[in-house]
Amino acid sequence: MSNASDRAPIRDRAEADAWFPSPYSLTKYTSPKTDFDGADYPNAYNGGKWKVLLIATQERYLKMAGGEFFSTGNHPVEMLLPMIHLDAAVKFEMWAFPEEDVAVKEIFDRYKEKIRSPLNLHDVWGEGFTKDTPYLAVFIPGGHGVLNGIPFSETVGKVLRWAHNSQRFFVTLCHGPVSMLAADVGKPEGSEFIYNGYAVDVFPDSLDQGANVDIGYIPGKMEWFVGERLRNLGVTVLNKNISGATHRDRLLLTGDSPLASNNLGKLAAKTLLEEVERLS
Repeated sequence: MSNASDRAPIRDRAEADAWFPSPYSLTKYTSPKTDFDGADYPNAYNGGKWKVLLIATQERYLKMAGGEFFSTGNHPVEMLLPMIHLDAAVKFEMWAFPEEDVAVKEIFDRYKEKIRSPLNLHDVWGEGFTKDTPYLAVFIPGGHGVLNGIPFSETVGKVLRWAHNSQRFFVTLCHGPVSMLAADVGKPEGSEFIYNGYAVDVFPDSLDQGANVDIGYIPGKMEWFVGERLRNLGVTVLNKNISGATHRDRLLLTGDSPLASNNLGKLAAKTLLEEVERLS
């Protein structure tokens, strides 16, 4: 049985009033190994044209309602496990890294320099994407850090509206669907929110409002909640709990939590390979 100190968030000494998840909470949300069970795609794409655009947060600290900070970032499993499937098919809250998982470590090592020295999205966007821009999909992983700048980024909004209008896929999971809010930022006057009427799997607000605070995963109450904001814009949240569920609604692929990382990777790889074949 855990004691009270096990549920107390751990101080991050790199920033005033910043906190890592409690030891107890990590036993609930992390494991030394994922459920990865292979990424064998006999029809893997080798054409060299199509790519997947990964958009990740650059902000480590998420401010809580009480002024404290959650030391977060991009969740490594939510980023890297889907990447294994995407890398095989189509050519990082470090405290959560699955230390015994060889497959996740290998994909991290393969892309380590790009992860550590990412391109600036504004520069990537440049003067805008076109129908000939070779991104078949946009991938935005979760982790609480995604709540920081991405949902309010005009550039992310431009990318998502381009993907929507150009019939490209959008893959995201856990807290990542909050990035859909960006599609409402800077949209053309008189236009509708492009995801109005869509349905998603997403990390439940109920856990961020209750259990995540109680077990010390986050250091206090959050300022706002993902599902609530999405529902306010006409998005239906399908799940009430986390089970590893995934969902496809048109060109939007979502997963409910880190538990969905492997399942979403498989769904995305299968879907994109089918699209490559259709476009050939």
